[in-house]
Amino acid sequence: MRVRFFEPPEPLRRYFTSFYLVEIDRYVGETDHLHPEWANLRFFSGGCPVAEGANGDRVERVRFCATGPSSRSVRFSLGPTRMWGIGLLPLGWAMFVKEPAATLADRVIDGEAHPAFAGFAELAGSLFGPVADEQAELARIAAHFTARVRPAVPREAQILALHAALIDPEVASARELAARTGFSQRTVERIAADAFGFTPKLLLRRQRFMRSLAQYMLDPSLKWIGALDGHYHDQAQFVRDFREFMGMTPREYAALPKPVIGAIMRERARVAGRAVQALDSPAGGAATVAGAQSSP
Repeated sequence: MRVRFFEPPEPLRRYFTSFYLVEIDRYVGETDHLHPEWANLRFFSGGCPVAEGANGDRVERVRFCATGPSSRSVRFSLGPTRMWGIGLLPLGWAMFVKEPAATLADRVIDGEAHPAFAGFAELAGSLFGPVADEQAELARIAAHFTARVRPAVPREAQILALHAALIDPEVASARELAARTGFSQRTVERIAADAFGFTPKLLLRRQRFMRSLAQYMLDPSLKWIGALDGHYHDQAQFVRDFREFMGMTPREYAALPKPVIGAIMRERARVAGRAVQALDSPAGGAATVAGAQSSP
């Protein structure tokens, strides 16, 4: 399996976590699990995924799979394929998607069939040519979104301020989030629902959980107790979060194969310094242009 991350062009950087290419030459076999993340658009040439969300959403054999912002794991399996992934930051959601994020949170969707993703659907038919061409495909993605940038995003400054406060590990409560941004709690709640998909309280819990999970995934020798974020009161609290966000216990997850997501996280951490997109800055651009071959 080969994984490559690409930084979006400068005019697009604030809207996306990254563009990334995954090439798989043989059937992976095991089911893997996406972690909670921002919205993603994934386009496939070759094998298409079977993906199932915690709420029962299921897609299979679709060449454009879209996921809203997530707080629950998505199970998936994948055969030989070439896949381009596009991670939307909250500001990117506000720019390119014409529905509040909360209405599509924790959804797994056939992107060509849902009106919210109609602006991206043509990429499913035009992204891949008869011959694999990484640079040409990357250029098509950039051109597609550059042509769709609007002059301004409503409440742009507020979205960016909330995002910056959210990824600060020192901010631990909805009250602190409002104080850091200078907004009323009602304003924070409204912006969070529209652009981020969840309540402020849930977003902060997700950040705490993802900081811990990312630490463990990159260094399992720490064991779970060594990877816990400082805002957890004890290991039991972390286990409760793990069950809610991943649908299993930490021990059960540690025993599972992670053939795709493990390789993606390691490469993302190598080129971007952050293993998961939930920890990305609102400035965007998770990765410098980089490529590597990774074997799960």
